Amino acid sequence: MNKYELMYIIASDVAEEKREELIKKFASYVENKGGVVEGIDKWGMKKLAYPINFKNEGFYVLMNIQMNPAEVDAMAKLMNITEGIIRQLFVRK
Repeated sequence: MNKYELMYIIASDVAEEKREELIKKFASYVENKGGVVEGIDKWGMKKLAYPINFKNEGFYVLMNIQMNPAEVDAMAKLMNITEGIIRQLFVRK
């Protein structure tokens, strides 16, 4: 298993309850695939450097995880089709 930093941005118009559900959903996804969530850091609402999908703000979340490299692509695809996620980026430590 490799260590990764996962940064993703949740749209600003997503309700707080739904935002928490998304964070729990991705943490449980990592654990269900045999990975380990080392930490979740909620940075909060920040202004985007440039508009994305006509939005100027987003809720930033940073997750430190250990995960099988084959599962990273599957999780990235899941995040791309999940409503409310603007951007995501995996970085191998």
